Amino acid sequence: MKKIIFAALAACFLPCLAFAQLKITGTVSDNSTLLPLPDVTIRIKETNKLNVSDKNGIFEFNNLKPGIYTLTLSHIGYKLNTHVVEIEANKSIQIKLIPTSFIAEEVLVQSTRVGKQGVSTFKNISKSEIENQNFGQDLPFLIQNTPGVVVTSDAGAGVGYTGIRIRGSDPTRVNVTINGIPYNDSESQGTFWVNMPDFASSIDNIQIQRGLGTSTNGAGSFGGSVNILTSSVSDLPFVSTNNSIGSFGTLKNTIKLGTGLIGNFSFEGRLSRIKSDGFIDRSKSDLQSYFVSGAFKTDKEVLRVNVFGGKEQTYQAWNGIPEAKLRGNLNDINDYINRNGLSGNDALNIINANPRTYNSFLYEDQNDNYWQKHYQALYAVQLNDNYNLNLAAHYTDGKGYFEEFKENQKLSNYGISPVLIGNTTIERSDLVRRRWLDNDFYGITYSLSFKNDKLSWTIGGAYNEYLGDHFGEVIKSNFGNVINLDNHYYDNRGTKKDFNVYGKLNFNVSEKFNLFGDLQYRNINYRVVGTDKNRNQLFVKDDLNFFNPKFGLNYILNSNQHLYTSLSFAKKEPNRDDYINFSNGFTPLPEGMADLEIGYRANTKNLDFGINGYGMWYKDQLIITGKINEVGEYFRQNVPKSYRIGLEADVAYTINSKFKILANAAISQNKINTYIDYSDDYDNGGQVEEIYKNTNISFSPSTIIGSELVYIPLKNLALSFQSKYVGKQYLDNTEHESRSLNSHFVNHLRMGYSFSILGIKNIQLGLLINNLFDKKYESNGYTFGYYYGGKRVTENFYFPQAGRHFITNLNINF
Repeated sequence: MKKIIFAALAACFLPCLAFAQLKITGTVSDNSTLLPLPDVTIRIKETNKLNVSDKNGIFEFNNLKPGIYTLTLSHIGYKLNTHVVEIEANKSIQIKLIPTSFIAEEVLVQSTRVGKQGVSTFKNISKSEIENQNFGQDLPFLIQNTPGVVVTSDAGAGVGYTGIRIRGSDPTRVNVTINGIPYNDSESQGTFWVNMPDFASSIDNIQIQRGLGTSTNGAGSFGGSVNILTSSVSDLPFVSTNNSIGSFGTLKNTIKLGTGLIGNFSFEGRLSRIKSDGFIDRSKSDLQSYFVSGAFKTDKEVLRVNVFGGKEQTYQAWNGIPEAKLRGNLNDINDYINRNGLSGNDALNIINANPRTYNSFLYEDQNDNYWQKHYQALYAVQLNDNYNLNLAAHYTDGKGYFEEFKENQKLSNYGISPVLIGNTTIERSDLVRRRWLDNDFYGITYSLSFKNDKLSWTIGGAYNEYLGDHFGEVIKSNFGNVINLDNHYYDNRGTKKDFNVYGKLNFNVSEKFNLFGDLQYRNINYRVVGTDKNRNQLFVKDDLNFFNPKFGLNYILNSNQHLYTSLSFAKKEPNRDDYINFSNGFTPLPEGMADLEIGYRANTKNLDFGINGYGMWYKDQLIITGKINEVGEYFRQNVPKSYRIGLEADVAYTINSKFKILANAAISQNKINTYIDYSDDYDNGGQVEEIYKNTNISFSPSTIIGSELVYIPLKNLALSFQSKYVGKQYLDNTEHESRSLNSHFVNHLRMGYSFSILGIKNIQLGLLINNLFDKKYESNGYTFGYYYGGKRVTENFYFPQAGRHFITNLNINF
């Protein structure tokens, strides 16, 4: 009887066995580097099934019948590969792709980047790393877990106005390029990420160089550079949508689509919006952006046209919170109210507000508004096996204003005549003013590169022009008839012409030794004509010529390890405020720096490690001292000698398929040899000078440590625990404990789960819990002081960051 039952069951299951559902899993890697290749398109000829390798080069096909299959693998910059597989059971394969002579769109930025065995200190951040971090916060918060980086947010939660410092250097000393084209504002030299909300969704990769780095275009890199490459061509058509929602009313909606390659053409587009109420009171942001790109590509050339832009409206939160409110009691707050002449609603606001979310602005339209549009045409061609040519043209159109309420203002300060009411002459009024910037930035960049087994060189450069109209208007007052919107109460134009040319040389002396040289000449022509915000006449004229040489040596220990050293010299021009606020009859000096870098890098299958030491010695560094000019404006002064010396380390170690550890550390000493601090003397007039020797440079923590533990318990589930420690920072250069930011240690938890269902290519769920342990800390601040009543009064202001808060997202890819 048992034999009969067994035979019946076997007969039932034989059809199922005959049509067994099998799968092929595989890994794709580069034939020369053996590194995994993401985004490789794999097609099964017999079934027409498609798949794309993930960030680890892994792909998978399910529900296959036993038989012989032909796989075709294609990837930009690699030769087409055909692989025949016979399966009778589940099978795992490994495939290596051979690079073609023309390497994808990286060629568009190679002239301003450091190669794998370069002599500069750098960190590369891949597209997948950016995507994992992108929950809608500004770009600085996505790259904060890199050595020597500190980020801050005015609104406290990473949306709106944010900033980044590298090695203690502020954003005006961090060079930012997008596809090799300068992004820093030409006059202020700052970078305003709020003007490009969700730009991370259109980025392929980022290279962060620390120190002077290699010659690039735009503002001088005096602390670091952020080199961005936008999205490259996708082989396959796609549609994706990303939606985030979180604390403080944070909302992000993004939709992207692309045609994939249609012959030699491809198109891609993105629309995004981000909204947030902010952690700080009335610090809401309403941000919108777009990105459109079209490309023509052959084996020998790439032509890409990018059009992108953003619109932002952000309620001002840039005044910070007075120390009396943040840390004091009611008596301290009342003293602050009396010292600063607060009354009415302003006084009630500072008394009643939450100490960590107080915002001094109450006017309902105290907003910053800005629109920015970018146009880029990028062309790269491989002339032959040794030569590549890059050309780019660009234009940026920017326009915006910030609006503010001002109480009891002198009408004459705004070019408005006194108002006669009956027999009374009114010379003061409450009013609302707007301060405008309307600017244009355009130019060209170019490079010609040569490479063979022994030698490689690049000749490149750029010419850029900037036109910036600055003007102010009064839009409201207590007396409507005095307003004339066509009458600018101040009006000036800044023009800047920036020309540079550079030559870079790599020479392989032997199989072990490589020499590097980089010579740059830069010419700057800057003019400002008109009236400033105080209605004083402006005439700025400065012509500067800089020669910036860099030299380096690379020693290859083996295929996975190398040592490098470099010595670089560079100069950098002052910014707009330095020229305008400097004492009459004087011109600020350009800053100079010598940068020495010594490092070691190792890269194996499971380990990526780098350690480097550096010394950055400044001549005539421009810093805030508290000194004022003839009309009471504070300005930066040149300090003859200062320096930064430090040690940095960065490691990524894959323990096994489930655990990975990433860690970085930066330990430094940042000093000014001789510093003179100036404080206003309200008792006797003038200013009081105090001399300090060998004092710490402001906003330069001596210790910064970051870490991340990644745990993958299941194939499609990943958990990440991130930690960041930032040591004490001083608000000025006096090294007074009473004018400092406390150290802080903050932890974040990120979770991601991906799956496929109902024919959808991929669905990703994410959760980010920021400041997991609800740490109360401040990431930024400022200070000023004065003498009154025979003693020094110090006013400190801080920017608290949000406690525990979350953002969750849903990403769907078709």
